[in-house]
Amino acid sequence: MRRIVLAAALSLFAVGAPLGAMAQTNLRIGLGDDGDVLDPTLSRFYTTRIMFASICDKLFDIDEKGNIVPQLALGSETSADGKTVTMKLRPGVKFHNGEAFDAAAAKYSLDRHLTMKGSFRRSEISVVDSVEVIDPLTIKLNLKAPFSPLLAQLTDRAGMMMAPKATEAAGDKFALHPVCAGPYKFVERIAQDRIVVEKFADYWNKDQVFIDRITYRPIVDSTIRLANLKSGSLDLIERVLATDIKDVRSNPKLRLSKATSLGWFGLLINVNNGPKSNNPLGKDARVRQAFELAIDRDALNQVVFNGEFVPGNQWVNPQSPFYQKAFPVPKRDLAKAKALMQEAGVKTPVTIDFMVTSGAEPQAVAEVLQAMVAEAGFDLKLRVTEAATAQKQAEDGEYQLYMNAWSGRIDPDGNTVLYQSCNGPMNMGKYCDKDVDAYLEQARTASDLAGRNAAYEKLAGKFLQNGWIIYLFHPQYLIASTDRVEGFKPMPDGLLRVVGVKLK
Repeated sequence: MRRIVLAAALSLFAVGAPLGAMAQTNLRIGLGDDGDVLDPTLSRFYTTRIMFASICDKLFDIDEKGNIVPQLALGSETSADGKTVTMKLRPGVKFHNGEAFDAAAAKYSLDRHLTMKGSFRRSEISVVDSVEVIDPLTIKLNLKAPFSPLLAQLTDRAGMMMAPKATEAAGDKFALHPVCAGPYKFVERIAQDRIVVEKFADYWNKDQVFIDRITYRPIVDSTIRLANLKSGSLDLIERVLATDIKDVRSNPKLRLSKATSLGWFGLLINVNNGPKSNNPLGKDARVRQAFELAIDRDALNQVVFNGEFVPGNQWVNPQSPFYQKAFPVPKRDLAKAKALMQEAGVKTPVTIDFMVTSGAEPQAVAEVLQAMVAEAGFDLKLRVTEAATAQKQAEDGEYQLYMNAWSGRIDPDGNTVLYQSCNGPMNMGKYCDKDVDAYLEQARTASDLAGRNAAYEKLAGKFLQNGWIIYLFHPQYLIASTDRVEGFKPMPDGLLRVVGVKLK
């Protein structure tokens, strides 16, 4: 206990260190963790996406309503057969090292996402067959098939542009000093302590950049993050606990912003990833259905999140036009759960290794679930694990049940294919169903809402009954700031856009 208290005290001291004359133009942001590699092609963590929002501009972005808007691309035109997309690029853009952003640079970045070993962007834009330079400010993407989610994918890391010369020179060390075309340029990173970026003087939209420097501080303990905000050692924090909303709102010096997440929070079940999948939960869909029927999502939301989050059972929230109303959020049904367990012929209690990422809210969710499913014959053994370690163990199949949060994308394709397809890079349960793959492909190639929803309805009918994910709820992005921060707008992807933000 003494070690934990000391670590907390040291974290508080470090964040509160004086910054001298720069304090008035330094935005200090508290993050929930340290993120992963600062390479758009290789990154996976949500927190890293927050930092990329200041460093790496994309071809497109989204607005507060989730609409796709131009960023480094001014617009696009799709051919009648849906197999070519031509994009006009913004003129006068420079990378942080002075290189010009042009069609050749855009082609370089997209090709890197598609071909680099270990790329996590490949699956997001794998439909792109080739990229052509039409003129210095025009590119054409030739597609293997029509692909409705393309522009949506390019509003995130797959659309981030990197300076070709700097990237080539850095080789596999690019993440140590990323060079992009965002409003801020990278200065330094000290693991588990801080990432510092400074205003880029030649940014294409520099008139809307008002802060000289941003310091990102990873502080895993949400209580300490909030304490630093209250003390004035931080200006803005993300992932405020729902249980702290009242505390934030009652403080006249603090402001709370929130937006319903595009993503989901759920339970991943190891169904085919090594020896740990050999248990009733992993091998029998009836047992997985019984497990879900033992869960009361509304009660979970009230107990842990004061009713602020959105209960859900799909990869999009119930307000989405892609939500499948034929498959509503199931109510708790213990009698049916027990009947399914009996039908499956399993001996209870079924002991399950439950890997949970460290943090107040995930652990609270896990404890509530533990009590709920015990009534249906499940004995959850909680194993609290640091986030990056948990991710690696899940990939290696060192789990039976894993609590996971996906930050979400504006198109449902970004919430499904990575996890549900046979070769999806986030398919850590090694689930594979050829019908599911076919439905996902149908949703990708359909050009209208009705056609896509027809495919997603078939997908829901198959995956929600037999898949490896139990979706629980959709979080609210809760972001708190001091009253010094002006111009901040909460976004549906939860990322912290810094263009237009000022400090009083």
